[in-house]
Amino acid sequence: MGRIFETRKATMFKRWDRMAKAFTRAGKEITIAVKAGGPLPENNSVLRRAIQNARAVNMPKDKIESAIKRAAGQDAHDYQEVIYEGYAPHGVAVLVVAATDNPTRTVANIRLHFKKGGGNMGNSGSVAFVFNRMGVFRLSPEGIDQDDLELEMIDFGLEEMGEIESDEGQPVLVLRCAWGDFGDLQKGLEKKGLETISTGAEYIPTNTVELEEAQATEVLALVDALEEDDDVQDVFHNLK
Repeated sequence: MGRIFETRKATMFKRWDRMAKAFTRAGKEITIAVKAGGPLPENNSVLRRAIQNARAVNMPKDKIESAIKRAAGQDAHDYQEVIYEGYAPHGVAVLVVAATDNPTRTVANIRLHFKKGGGNMGNSGSVAFVFNRMGVFRLSPEGIDQDDLELEMIDFGLEEMGEIESDEGQPVLVLRCAWGDFGDLQKGLEKKGLETISTGAEYIPTNTVELEEAQATEVLALVDALEEDDDVQDVFHNLK
């Protein structure tokens, strides 16, 4: 019985850790949005997107409202988005998106993660050329004729569309466009009355690296360490 309990407890703590991290990321996104465009969602499209993404990770309504109020206050953290680049072991390109109020601390931590993980941190532009910044929309595929949707959204900038499975095992329809077409594709989806689960920017690799399992495990260990850092919002890589 002890073993089963310990396994369940570990799993439970991991789930709580993931939830806490997701809430922290969502809170920072809200703060950045409020600082950029004010605390009123109706007047701030970036904040509306941040709220939507917070709901996507099941952040409670009261926590979202508290995050907005804190961000609008005089003592709110002044987060800035910073992108760090480098290579994981075996030549895998890694791009790290952070939201930080102390870049000096963050860059030191990111450099340490790379070093401990057997990689090396590069200068700005060292791996960015491997990725395309794209707008990404996720929505439920239920009731959607995907062929018709794809044809219609091409006129609004759609470049890629496909179905994936969420961490909870639910089907999710993913649409991607060039970042410059984000607003057009958003308008196209709204015109059809389709509600998105989450939206944002992602860095999609233009080429990928295929490794043996043991080597891939080394790369993913570094990615995990970076993702667990408090200042890190997202980590992108070109491991196949």
